Amino acid sequence: MDVYRVQNFSEAVKGNTYPGRGIIVGETPDAGKAVAAYFIMGRSENSRNRVFSVRDGAVFTEPFDISKLEDPSLIIYAAVRQKDNHLVVTNGNQTDTVVEGLMSGKDFYKSLEERTFEPDAPNFTPRISAEIEFGDNAGFAYRMSILKSADAEGSACNRFGYEYSPIPGLGHFIHTYECDGSPLPTFSGEPQRIAIPESIDEFAEEIWNALDEDNKISLYVRYTDLATGETETRLFNKHN
Repeated sequence: MDVYRVQNFSEAVKGNTYPGRGIIVGETPDAGKAVAAYFIMGRSENSRNRVFSVRDGAVFTEPFDISKLEDPSLIIYAAVRQKDNHLVVTNGNQTDTVVEGLMSGKDFYKSLEERTFEPDAPNFTPRISAEIEFGDNAGFAYRMSILKSADAEGSACNRFGYEYSPIPGLGHFIHTYECDGSPLPTFSGEPQRIAIPESIDEFAEEIWNALDEDNKISLYVRYTDLATGETETRLFNKHN
């Protein structure tokens, strides 16, 4: 087994109709940009009734048809927020938990200590989170976390954290489920190593086109220029 193997995103999800929600963080091949991407998928009518919207630089999940919204507790949240030199991306309302923790002097992992997996038995969907910390001299570091049930009963939470030094052209991909199923099988192992293209359009199109047509809902991709701090974004919604 080649532990250093790097796949294109399309290879990583080939044949997988339901990786669930996913986060990718990495660096462009020229080492000039930090990259973050987040996508959501859904099987139920309630989950599929969503779009991404951007307000004041933050990315939110919102109902597409408010009249069809059922339980908003686990599907409506701020997915991406930036606070000072920290960019936070998560699959739930722990985005706000992390941002509030950073503001109070806690680090990324300490901020997540008060959270666990989602209370959606029997799936017990993991909470996946990432942070990009921009530093001086056009540098950055990034971290990922997954909080998942220790057993089929949801009796305890296992916590995994990953700390990365950027490597040009390399990203890491973490998602909530291994594949479709009932109950849904939780993601296992370390985040996958993913090739990051130079072009934001190339990467955004690759992700969107590789996701299952029936289950994909929304995608947000952000490239941040490390020298200038300028950002370039792409947003895809199945419901326009």
